Amino acid sequence: QVRLVESGGGLVQPGGSLRLSCAASGNIFRLSAMGWYRQAPGKQRELVTNIFSGGATNYADSVKGRFTISRDNAKNTVYLQMNSLKPEDTAVYYCNCYYNARDYWGQGTQVTVSS
Repeated sequence: QVRLVESGGGLVQPGGSLRLSCAASGNIFRLSAMGWYRQAPGKQRELVTNIFSGGATNYADSVKGRFTISRDNAKNTVYLQMNSLKPEDTAVYYCNCYYNARDYWGQGTQVTVSS
């Protein structure tokens, strides 16, 4: 069983920055692909970015150059640094862990970009 706990969401003005964290329980973190998804009101959940166990990363076109994913295997934590935030980044952000053909999800954290 994997438990994921996100933190770091909040309200920020356009152009601002936030850093999300996701702490994972269990001993499979370093073997897992970790990702961040988001879901805006009335829209489907979409992949924002992910990072594989070897460190390779993948980003949605809409966040390339603004968001950075990283992981600290010693702390079982994955981070999402979000810069130059836009109103369209407003959504609930979910942490995801993919291991052994199973998906695990956090409870989500709200990010609101508004002046």
